[in-house]
Amino acid sequence: MVAFAIWDGARNRLFAARDRLGIKPFFYRRLKDGVGFASELKAMLPPVSPTIDRSALRDFFTYKYVPAPKTIYEGMSKLEPGQMVVVEWRGQPVYIVHRTAEMLDALPSVDEQLKDPDSAISEQPSYITDNSRALRPELLVIVGICTHLGWAPKFRPEVAPADLGSDWVGGFFCPCHGSKFDLSGRVYSGVPASANLVVPPYSYESENVVVIGVDAEAA
Repeated sequence: MVAFAIWDGARNRLFAARDRLGIKPFFYRRLKDGVGFASELKAMLPPVSPTIDRSALRDFFTYKYVPAPKTIYEGMSKLEPGQMVVVEWRGQPVYIVHRTAEMLDALPSVDEQLKDPDSAISEQPSYITDNSRALRPELLVIVGICTHLGWAPKFRPEVAPADLGSDWVGGFFCPCHGSKFDLSGRVYSGVPASANLVVPPYSYESENVVVIGVDAEAA
């Protein structure tokens, strides 16, 4: 089950995607100062009663379901399995990746291949302390800007693809000059990028809602 979001700072876009099997739901909505997303639609509901989307209601009575990206409520959308969405947030792209247990288990296996495995010289909040680089290990939140020349790295979760080698266990690849990062955004040795991908300040507004730009220690 995978659902994730990525912030593209170079293009000021937030990139989000969902697994092809569609096991993990992904709902999102625009907020006054950013974007909110969650795995349950009810977590996205505002304090006041939401407005029914009449076109979505018509679709429901016609097709017996509401086709993506619509939901039954106005201003709230969902991702279809295997699809992605790109939105802008404060001029920077942020990648949010819902990592599987297998992805997390693979992190220590690449430590010896990394330039900064403990993030000693990389930018991240003080409350991010282990190799998952996340408040919750399964949900990675990083700025999607390569630390070499500022391009947006591509999310490459597949294992051992032909173009990245048999030892690739998933991560991010920047096509500009070939910089590679693992599934925590940690940079590999021997590539142009100088540091790990940046972890922005963020916090959880509730069990299912992440707020980027609001520090967890201040939330």
